[in-house]
Amino acid sequence: MPIATINIIEGRTDEQKEKLIEKVTQAIHEAIDAPIPNIRVMLNEMPKQHFGIAGQSAKKLGR
Repeated sequence: MPIATINIIEGRTDEQKEKLIEKVTQAIHEAIDAPIPNIRVMLNEMPKQHFGIAGQSAKKLGR
């Protein structure tokens, strides 16, 4: 059972997250011929102040 874990910064809509899950599932299916019902995708959404870029939080950088 393939499991994809994706870390993203908060701020995406539910529709965007659904699309991401769908596309990642399809990519795994196509790449390794895994049955779609066996594929799992986990999104870890984190606050912008918990993600650092070049020594500053994404929140501070306005991302």
